[in-house]
Amino acid sequence: MARRSAAERLRLLLAVVPWIVAHDGPTLDEVSRRFDMTEDELLAELDLVFLCGVHPFTPDSLMDVVIEEGRVWIRYADYFERPLRLTPEEGLALVAAGSALADVPGADPNGPVARALAKVAAVLGVEPGEALDIQLGSAPAETLATLREAVASHHQVELDYYTYGRDERSQRVIEPRAVYAAEGAWYVDGFCHRAGADRRFRLDRIASATRLDTTFEAPETVVRGPEAVVPGPVSVFDPDPDDPRVVLDLGPRARWVAEQYPVETADELADGRLRVTLVAGERAWLERLLLRLGPDAEVVAGADDVGAVAARRVLARYQD
Repeated sequence: MARRSAAERLRLLLAVVPWIVAHDGPTLDEVSRRFDMTEDELLAELDLVFLCGVHPFTPDSLMDVVIEEGRVWIRYADYFERPLRLTPEEGLALVAAGSALADVPGADPNGPVARALAKVAAVLGVEPGEALDIQLGSAPAETLATLREAVASHHQVELDYYTYGRDERSQRVIEPRAVYAAEGAWYVDGFCHRAGADRRFRLDRIASATRLDTTFEAPETVVRGPEAVVPGPVSVFDPDPDDPRVVLDLGPRARWVAEQYPVETADELADGRLRVTLVAGERAWLERLLLRLGPDAEVVAGADDVGAVAARRVLARYQD
């Protein structure tokens, strides 16, 4: 048999491990025959499982393999019990990568991996292994059409806009310069007369958009076209240097914050927590985040008693 490449060995291991776990102590001979391996090859691959884990690589963070009397058991590390918080992009990548395991000889089409992928795919509205119809995010068709036309004709637009960070609605007059899709949502960039500066608005937070008769001079340089789709990673959050910062210590179940929100620093602590610094320009946004994290996050600096005040306010509503 030809020597397997590193990629082929990884695919094989990703199919072998969940099958062994699901069958609770199969014989080495049974596993070898199912995945078309010799027993020596299987033992060599299982030696790699001992090295699989996450920081700080203590026994509870490493996978465990037990081989006794010709049988094998694999115990997942404790972090496997934590619920995953995947973005749609991460979920889609997981389904695409996991579907490739179906081609590995011996992979169980009805096993735990297949069932898990089916659940993720169902949430995303896709079928594993099938061609995908890429959606550019939701936006009211009428709003999208109004803004595109206003960009092309250089007309001001009045928006009824909900600001998520401050949890408030406001009326704004903007000079729209570009409408585009990025990171799964539609945005419009333009000069906001209320703020007196350039701002970015998400279209799914616009309750209404009315084109005004007032026109404006188009800037000499437009970064994006009137209805562009930004193909690569683009930041849709541009904090000001003067925006307040907050420092949080995140427990294991709250580490997703560092992946979902732009953080300025992230440092591993000795006790396994992650200390992050992030921009908290709006109090309402920070309140929601701290209430969501609960005891899994500790405020180190910058937030005063925001979380406690918000919690008391919510509790008072229930008591009333």
